[in-house]
Amino acid sequence: MIEAIKIAVLLLIVLAAVALAARRLKVPPAILLVVVGVVLALIPGLPRVELIPELVLLLVLPPLIYSAGVAMSWREFNFNLRPITLLAVGCVIFTTVAVAAVAHELCGISWSVAFVLGAIVSPPDAVAPLAIARRLGLPRRLMVILEGEGLANDATALILYRFAVAAVSSGTFSFGSALATFATIFVGEIAYGIAVGWLMLRLRHWAHDTRVEITLSLVTPYLAFWVPEHLGGSGVLATVATGLYVSWNGPIWIRSATRLQGVFFWDLFIYLIEGMVFVLTGLQAHTLVERIADRPLVDLLGAAVAVSGTVIVARFVWVFPATYVPRWAIPSLARRDPAPPWEFPFLLGFAGIRGIVSLAAALAIPLATESGAPFPNRDLVLFLTFCVIVVTLVGQGLAMPAMIRWLGLADVVHGERRLEETAELATRRLAIEAVLRRLEALAAERNLPAAVVDPLRVFHRERLRQLDYKTAADEQEKQLALVEVDVELLLIQAERDELYDVACSTDLKDDARRRIEIELDLREAQLLRTAPRSGNEV
Repeated sequence: MIEAIKIAVLLLIVLAAVALAARRLKVPPAILLVVVGVVLALIPGLPRVELIPELVLLLVLPPLIYSAGVAMSWREFNFNLRPITLLAVGCVIFTTVAVAAVAHELCGISWSVAFVLGAIVSPPDAVAPLAIARRLGLPRRLMVILEGEGLANDATALILYRFAVAAVSSGTFSFGSALATFATIFVGEIAYGIAVGWLMLRLRHWAHDTRVEITLSLVTPYLAFWVPEHLGGSGVLATVATGLYVSWNGPIWIRSATRLQGVFFWDLFIYLIEGMVFVLTGLQAHTLVERIADRPLVDLLGAAVAVSGTVIVARFVWVFPATYVPRWAIPSLARRDPAPPWEFPFLLGFAGIRGIVSLAAALAIPLATESGAPFPNRDLVLFLTFCVIVVTLVGQGLAMPAMIRWLGLADVVHGERRLEETAELATRRLAIEAVLRRLEALAAERNLPAAVVDPLRVFHRERLRQLDYKTAADEQEKQLALVEVDVELLLIQAERDELYDVACSTDLKDDARRRIEIELDLREAQLLRTAPRSGNEV
């Protein structure tokens, strides 16, 4: 146990150091973490760190899926349900079959084991592509589709994986039984996930204690995932349903203090999990190299190239027809949702990066079949899975910034940000105007004195004036708004300096000092989040 804690601390140090290096090198941290993990794994004398499949599938995956579900907009998810389903279900099945065919024909793997490999490498990761895409900036709809696909495709892949492993172990497979089981899991997990979300929101509301509420939020994904997984399902769909339910209904039931602290807690928690996942992925290189050391290198490289190429090409082959054929076949769909430019599906095809779930599934393959014989080609499946992860994560991940520039999507993102900022400021204006109308109504109803009403009226009118600065078309006025923000930040710093001097020279209690600091921190965060962007920002 002590040794495991020491390794965990060392991994945190690696995570922080690589994050700093990635910022300097302008490389996505996810890619650099995997590369550093591979390098560390191959250094003689360092302790080996073997990934426990259950650690990923039962402890790491639930919070990642749940947090992505909570962050997802239900409205956008529902609007993009068709492309998300086509990718999360259709593309996963298509890729599984394509990889199985190539592995059987070119690598000499039996059909049943080939389908195990196909199911393992078919789902793009829920973490890696989004970690890269968020840093680079993608058009909003592409982000929603990638997020939605990442939420749901693991369910399809894990169910196919279990069917394929069972077929290898028992030697039998029933398509009808598998289809009925899939439908039962699909309906049952969604219903269970909604029930968990409903229950946990009400428990958090009744708790009325921020620490208890955040603890309950941490328990929620595990409650949603573990029960269906134990009963033979995937757990993924239930966790997705819970996250989406909390996303839509949370603002009604979650208190503001909990939201403020919960956002920070979950942001740090997910950041650490994602970072550890990428490092652990790279650290498996040593173990995998040892297991296939007796095989000819040329054969291994040929199989790795064939399978990795199939995974990449199959996604492109699926994405373009899935994007355009439904619109050609259904004119009403084309009118309601016109076909996007070819750059959009091309990037969707390029973003099929594999990650930790595929590796965990490969490691979870049983050592023996039901008859007691060794599981056929288990080590080869592990090696090919790792190669697919490295090729897609490092290769495609490093090429993605250049691909976004080549496709001209940065201009699309810039235009979307302008529209979003305009809509946000308009909404802020409507809300403030509603506040002023309510203030005047309250003043009349309760005959409030001017000493109460006037300061509030001045404060909210000042908020409107600041919005006028931010919505101004005149670049000079925008620069004035930026100057105003800079001045206010300097004033906040002056207040902090004075607070520190007073705390050092008087008997001001630490609790009082911290309360003032929190108010200053919130004000500074608000200024930084709502400050107008300069004209050349992308």
